Amino acid sequence: MRVLSADPVASEPDLSRPAPLTLIAGPTASGKSRRALEIADRTGAAIVNADSQQLYADLRVLSARPSPEEEARATHCLYGVVDAAEAWSVGRWTRAVMPLLEGFRAEGRPVLIVGGTGLYFTALTRGLADIPEVPSAAREEALALYDTGGEAAFRLRLITFDPPAEAAIAPGDRQRLTRAFAVARATGRSLSDWQAATRPLLVAGSYERLVIEPDRPSLYAACDARVETMLATGALEEVAALTARGLDPALPALKAVGVRELAAHLAGEMTLTEATAAMQQATRNYAKRQLTWFRNQCGDWERTRPE
Repeated sequence: MRVLSADPVASEPDLSRPAPLTLIAGPTASGKSRRALEIADRTGAAIVNADSQQLYADLRVLSARPSPEEEARATHCLYGVVDAAEAWSVGRWTRAVMPLLEGFRAEGRPVLIVGGTGLYFTALTRGLADIPEVPSAAREEALALYDTGGEAAFRLRLITFDPPAEAAIAPGDRQRLTRAFAVARATGRSLSDWQAATRPLLVAGSYERLVIEPDRPSLYAACDARVETMLATGALEEVAALTARGLDPALPALKAVGVRELAAHLAGEMTLTEATAAMQQATRNYAKRQLTWFRNQCGDWERTRPE
C-alpha cells in the first residue's frame, strides 16, 4: 500500500474510480455517510456499515442511520440488522463483514466501508485477537469485584494481570476493564498479549484509507444541529419504545448517546431543554473521543475535510 499523507488538508484518493475497497472513517456528524452515498451514486459501490450503533434496528434516529430513501439509492449492508437485545462485539462484526467483502470482490464491485467505530477498522487493518471464549463464571467474578470495590480498587487488581490494558482503558469503561480482567483470569494470558499476537484481516495493498476530519468548531456545531434534527424526527419516540422493552441497561444499544438523556426526560427527571443540552454535550464529547482515536490510531491514513 502506498504511504498516505497524514496532512489534514492533503488531497484524498481519487474516489471517482475507487479501489476495490475503500475505508472511510471519521467522527459522528462529519459527513461520512453523505460522502459515501455520493461516491456510490457515481460508481455503483456498495456501502458497508462500520458503526457499532447503526447496526441496531432500534436506533435509526439516534444513530443517524441513512434514511430509507438514502438506503434505496445504493446497496447498504449491516445497517439496522441487529435487535437491541443482542450485544454484537467487534469479532461478531468481522464475522459478518468478511463474507460480504468476499462476495463483492467476486462480483468485481467496489465497496466502501464507512463508520466511526475505530475498533472495527483496527480489526480489519491490524487484526483481531483470537481469544478463547471466556466462561461466564470469570465474567461474573470480574463484574462482582468491580461493583463491590469500585473502579479504583479494580484497576489495582487489573494492573497485576495486565498493566498495558489498565493504562489504556479510559476511566469509567466498566465493560472493557472487566473484560480484560476476565480474559486474564480465564486464559492465564493477558488481553494485551492476545491482542499483540494478531494478523490483519485485509491484505496490505488491497484497500484505500480515508479519515474525514472536520475542524473542531465546525464538528461541534454539526453535532448540536444533529441532535436538534433527531428530536424533530422521532428521537423521543424511539427512546420511549426502546426503554419500554425493559432490556438490560448494560446492552450496547442502551448505551447509545441520547438514550440515557432522553429516558431521563421521559421519566420526569429533567426538562426537554435540559435533556437536549445534555445530549448535545454527550455527542460533542463522543465526537472528540473519535477524533482523538483516529489521530492516534490512523495517523498514516489520508485526511480530508468535509465537503
